[in-house]
Amino acid sequence: MERKVKHLTEMVAQHKRGSTTGIYAVCSAHPLVLEAAIRYARAQQAPLLIEATSNQVDQFGGYTGMTPTDFRGFVCQLASSLDFPQSQLILGGDHLGPNRWQNQPAAQAMANADDLIKSYVAAGFKKIHLDCSMSCADDPLPLTDEIVADRAARLAKIAEETCREHFGESDLVYVIGTEVPVPGGAHETLTELQVTTPDAARATLEAHRHAFTQRGLTTIWPRIIGLVVQPGVEFDHINVIDYQPQKAVALSAMVEAYDTLIFEAHSTDYQTPQALRQLVKDHFAILKVGPALTFALREALFSLAAIEEELLPAKACSGLRHVLENVMLDRPEYWQNHYHGDGNARRLARGYSYSDRVRYYWPDSQLDEAFARLVRNLADWPIPLPLISQYMPLQYIKVREGDLKAAPRELIIDHIQDILQQYHAACEGVTSHNA
Repeated sequence: MERKVKHLTEMVAQHKRGSTTGIYAVCSAHPLVLEAAIRYARAQQAPLLIEATSNQVDQFGGYTGMTPTDFRGFVCQLASSLDFPQSQLILGGDHLGPNRWQNQPAAQAMANADDLIKSYVAAGFKKIHLDCSMSCADDPLPLTDEIVADRAARLAKIAEETCREHFGESDLVYVIGTEVPVPGGAHETLTELQVTTPDAARATLEAHRHAFTQRGLTTIWPRIIGLVVQPGVEFDHINVIDYQPQKAVALSAMVEAYDTLIFEAHSTDYQTPQALRQLVKDHFAILKVGPALTFALREALFSLAAIEEELLPAKACSGLRHVLENVMLDRPEYWQNHYHGDGNARRLARGYSYSDRVRYYWPDSQLDEAFARLVRNLADWPIPLPLISQYMPLQYIKVREGDLKAAPRELIIDHIQDILQQYHAACEGVTSHNA
């Protein structure tokens, strides 16, 4: 088995032996977020798991315009430029299934999902999340466990065949199941979440085990390392539902009966460091993070834009915030069905929502130009320390101690890495005395 996949299987084995170790998955395609993650992993001499979602990257380009081969090339080139070893880099595909084609009949949606899986596996993605939980145009609502599992098994068979065809053997690892609410953050205001019941988790597993057996896939069961469940964590635009361990006691105990299986927790963004550590301890040992990283990127850029406005006359400034607002108003398709309320509430959400719909707009050429101008303006002379203290106080301490350059890109990277550090600390693990 390829070394990079062993990072995952060995982490699971270590966790099952009583260590509170885990791994986090960076779910973003933004170059600065990925640079921050790669640089952080290099400094820690740790493996790095980067995942692309099915709406972000697909055989047609997704919303990033990248196919799986494009995405892999982009990430690998970035890793090489930052002297990060390819053997430490793991690529994963998230929510792979008919998600993008729910408005089509199931036969057509699943045909597209077949090609989606082929494109991810052929490109060298090794961690595959099979998710066929979404109903298509002519499907019943909701789908039964049996239908979901049968479709997942169909895709697993294609994945195995594709991997053997391209790499001579199959060394894929799989995650099955899905979380509620939908991937990417909740659409509506949340008050409380239903934690997945142990019976529901077992039913998902057994339905998949049966479907895999029916398709002659029994040998890959040990490579199904993760089950996606809802441990009771989520965020909406202005609220975070924090992990409450007491509500997940039975669910946490349930997975202990399985030798090679842990839980994967989605939407862990904005959880406290203590909650992240407790999630890993309670066997939710794969932590997905995405919007929190681009939220941190946005925070850093807004702070630098405010510093720029203090230093330069208005006509010389990048106007980054103004440009962003105009671009979002000109192309409202990524936020208008998510943000509600009066004009002011929607304006605040566009800039500051936890769901961070801003992340869909950074590739826009106008924003790209504004960003480049902002960085250029602030790189021309030293940023005054009092302004760094005012707008980026955590970075100010590191600048004063000589651990960080007061340069715009370095300040942005470091602010993103503050979030990554919380995930790394949660996943580092300590071995139980009873292990």
